[in-house]
Amino acid sequence: MTIFNFLLKKSNLECPRCLGKGFVDAEDIKRFNKQLKWAPGPCAYCNASGKVTEELLSKLAVDTTYLTIDLPESEIEKIKNGDHEAVEKGKLQELFIDNLIKYVEYHYLHEDMDAESIAALYLKTEDETALFSVEKENLILYIHKIIELKRS
Repeated sequence: MTIFNFLLKKSNLECPRCLGKGFVDAEDIKRFNKQLKWAPGPCAYCNASGKVTEELLSKLAVDTTYLTIDLPESEIEKIKNGDHEAVEKGKLQELFIDNLIKYVEYHYLHEDMDAESIAALYLKTEDETALFSVEKENLILYIHKIIELKRS
């Protein structure tokens, strides 16, 4: 590796996801329109360092929904390295979340259902072999967040 390549790999650029704070806050989430998809916490894009490499910026979109700090480190590395399986899993998860949000919005706005009723209906129709599943209590909390965002 040449000295030039070594210098380019150094993490000396401010992370565009957290703006160099090392922490993704509510403003960052809003800026990337990731409400209901991200939660405040350490930045997974820069690994909470506040700095990134040009290589990472060129390989991975800053707003990659699936890249969150709650993933195992091995999965984060797979995503950052462009592992096809990890990327596809991320796309499927984002599609799942988008469809769940639409499902909740429809039943809340058009069927006048509350969070508990929507969760019960969803869980009643959820396939037991579904790739992504949620526990009832967590689903109800998430539905409340979707409704709260819809109200504002």
